[in-house]
Amino acid sequence: MSGLEQKITLVTGSTKGIGKAIAEAFVDKKAYVVIHGRSPEEAEEVKAEIGAFSFVAGDLGTAEGCSEVLDQVNRLGRVELLVNNAGIFGVEDFFEIKEEEWLRYFQVNIMSSVRLCQALMPGMLENDWGRIINVASEAAIKPLPQMIHYSMTKTALVSLARGMAELTKGTGVTVNSLLPGPTWTEGVETYFAGLASEEGKSAEEVIESYFATHEPTSLAQRFVDVREVAHAAVFLATNGAVNGCAQRVEGGIVRSI
Repeated sequence: MSGLEQKITLVTGSTKGIGKAIAEAFVDKKAYVVIHGRSPEEAEEVKAEIGAFSFVAGDLGTAEGCSEVLDQVNRLGRVELLVNNAGIFGVEDFFEIKEEEWLRYFQVNIMSSVRLCQALMPGMLENDWGRIINVASEAAIKPLPQMIHYSMTKTALVSLARGMAELTKGTGVTVNSLLPGPTWTEGVETYFAGLASEEGKSAEEVIESYFATHEPTSLAQRFVDVREVAHAAVFLATNGAVNGCAQRVEGGIVRSI
């Protein structure tokens, strides 16, 4: 018994990549997983594919979209486990990023989590049991110069999780953040395929060069598998003694004790 059986579990941004892998891992633990995506058709398709409990759809990058998603979720019952995974990323020149883009990243990557936590965490505290996991990134503690805007939002998610954890003192609720390193997802695969084509190299050559050049401190010297991130999420959800933690799953990139 994992303790997650029949727990209504909302995983945002779970139609692909890390989010989908986390959703699958919780389905395996018999949780009542709710798939979320911006497209209802895609969310419903993934729900059927992995045998999830239900699905919701909406754009979490706006207050109105969050309200729509929460309306759908509340009809399903009390959410006891929330994984804030929805987010956006991209490589941008710091000196060229427009203010509107900064605000878009803030809304999607940070405020989506804030709004959902404000709405769902009180019910967890009232019920004296709940789990919140913010999916951040190793960039939260090792900001990437080519993705400063993205890194900033992930640092904020770690701070948000730790601050909310302080509100759980003496209860059965925990709030943690999860820090994956470079992870092999559909988006990353597409990016490297394009890069390999541009450089006239194989994808394997480009990937090997990437770690040697851009992530030389990585001890794994490979991409993290989405299932490795998912297993770490299950660990955070099933161990009630882990609270206010920033759990790294980054292959040893961050060189610190």
